[in-house]
Amino acid sequence: MNEFDLIRDYFTWPIKDSSVTLAVGDDAALFSLDHGYELVTTTDTLVEGVHFSATTSAKDIAHKSLVVNLSDIAAMGAKAKYFTLALSIPKIDKSWLQDFSDSLKHLSEQYEVSLVGGDTTRGPLNITITMIGMVERSKALTRSGARPGDGIYVSGTIGDAGFCFWKLSNDLVPSNQELKRLNCPTPRVDLGLVLTGLASACIDLSDGLEQDLSHILKASSVGAVIEVKKIPISEALLSHINDTNDWTIPLCGGDDYELCFTIPEDNEEALKKFSKSCNVKITKIGVINKSLGLQIEGFDGTRNSYQHF
Repeated sequence: MNEFDLIRDYFTWPIKDSSVTLAVGDDAALFSLDHGYELVTTTDTLVEGVHFSATTSAKDIAHKSLVVNLSDIAAMGAKAKYFTLALSIPKIDKSWLQDFSDSLKHLSEQYEVSLVGGDTTRGPLNITITMIGMVERSKALTRSGARPGDGIYVSGTIGDAGFCFWKLSNDLVPSNQELKRLNCPTPRVDLGLVLTGLASACIDLSDGLEQDLSHILKASSVGAVIEVKKIPISEALLSHINDTNDWTIPLCGGDDYELCFTIPEDNEEALKKFSKSCNVKITKIGVINKSLGLQIEGFDGTRNSYQHF
């Protein structure tokens, strides 16, 4: 099987989006743009041994590869539309490729995003997806809009993926739910669309709550106070914290792919109404203030958020 057979057999499927005028199979893709919208684009690479282990299933690798990009688009308040796939694999494994392809196709159909191109090459296993979305002109959510008095909110529960990774690193057996949160996170795409017009700033939680919230504070030139006991966490993680008095995992653990966002006080009631329609738990954990930096109440231990280098 050569490169072109691989692309034809595993990554060429019917495109339902009428705005795609040319997809996989040419030098580049073509798609038409709606008037009054801006393009939003993001890229993420997942590498074996860094973002997933050698034992992670092809299904889960495909799922997470797409979700991390969908999450970035959601954090911008945009609608994901198209993606490209750059796949490096050490050898042709038809069973692995079929599982990867089936998972990628299923999730792309679920979130209505179209695979429009990419590249394949021989090498160490890694996956790079570039996602393209659309948002109404001047309506995109950014990290730079937070203002003093805004409430700080997070979706879902925080620290589940980090707790799963901690268990695996300490030769403990995580629950199926914890493994799912690490390997198959849920992108908050509907919430991201709702937050447009409500939130003043937004970011997805990929590298840990403390570090990612700090990106908002730096971009907005503001400070914040959060309370650790207000952070929504699972019962299992809470039990671990009660035993150790260590809040490092929910503060610094990555891979949650929940949204962290700031809401002006006037929009807080509207947020509660919309959160019910999205069926997503939303929790206020703090407030933006004028002082620079992040103040964490309830834990003063050592914290080290994830760094690539």
